[in-house]
Amino acid sequence: MSEKSRFWWRWLQAACLVVQGFGAFMVLSPSGTNALFGFLVLGDAGAIGQFHERAVDYVGLLHAILGSVLVGWGVALFLVVRQFYMQHPEQVCRLVLLSLLFWVVPDTAYSLWSGFWQNAVLNASFIALFAPPLIACRVQRD
Repeated sequence: MSEKSRFWWRWLQAACLVVQGFGAFMVLSPSGTNALFGFLVLGDAGAIGQFHERAVDYVGLLHAILGSVLVGWGVALFLVVRQFYMQHPEQVCRLVLLSLLFWVVPDTAYSLWSGFWQNAVLNASFIALFAPPLIACRVQRD
């Protein structure tokens, strides 16, 4: 593998670790997650804590489920990148790209439709994280 390919391979692995870390944060720090999303989506870090107690519990459950899914998705992507990128970089990049798109497109569309554009901005940060190595994979192929 060329040094350039190795660089993008490492970047993709790091991006997967960021996804895992963000997911773990959502599970392990309910108050931090509430503050982050309260600030991001509602403009007030304490907003979620002001909801009815059952609503706060439910939001916490949803954050924990989403965080767990992110950890699992990040682990799966990491293992695919780690194990198969060297032999099949184009296929791995395609898999990562499709996986990312099948999450980001409906999530972003619903976020915009429901008026929570701030979540679309958060999604854009994940796109920005994965875009450089995926574009590089495409460019190297051409």
